[in-house]
Amino acid sequence: METTQSFFSGFTPYDLLFLGEAALRTLWISVLSISIGTVLGAIFGWILYEGRWIATLTIAPVLDIFRSVPLIIQLVLFYNFAPIVGLNLDPFASGLVILTIYTAALVANVARGGIEAVGQPMRRAARSLGMTYWQDLRHVVLPIGGRAVFPSWVGVALGVMKDSALVSVLGYVELLKASQILITRTQEPFLILTVAGAFYFALSYPLSRYATHLENRWAQ
Repeated sequence: METTQSFFSGFTPYDLLFLGEAALRTLWISVLSISIGTVLGAIFGWILYEGRWIATLTIAPVLDIFRSVPLIIQLVLFYNFAPIVGLNLDPFASGLVILTIYTAALVANVARGGIEAVGQPMRRAARSLGMTYWQDLRHVVLPIGGRAVFPSWVGVALGVMKDSALVSVLGYVELLKASQILITRTQEPFLILTVAGAFYFALSYPLSRYATHLENRWAQ
């Protein structure tokens, strides 16, 4: 009697560990891109606010491109064209570069909104007390404007964390790519996607709760 050989295997604890490692890779690329992108975005936002028409003609169009073009197209184009200019980057580095610039483009408008949220009378009052321009930014604009746009920044951070799944198209084995690999082998899409969704929730929920905690403290 002929026996039928199956090429598929069930979901095992090692597969759960594989997904956990992929979740850590997702967290790593997300934390780096959000952190660096936030710093760059704050600088770009300040330039947009202070640069007026010069920034409108130079930086603003570039940031609009990164905000408007779908992220997956940016990733594929950069990964394929970077070697032409001598940048031989692996999938992680390519994904990090684009995610960082994408984050910076989103944060730039948030940062500019935060600066604009601080009224000119308050800023003039700070200057009349003897504060320098940079002291005004640090002690007046940053605390007040930062609180005003903090929920928007949290939304950007959570969005970038989820959008990091698109780096899988470059071959970087993050959570979504790992899920696809396991689905192909186990043929258990519902179970694996449920576990992957739980990992995404575990990565995002602490940031969301901590943001809510900070907002409640500031409201007191």
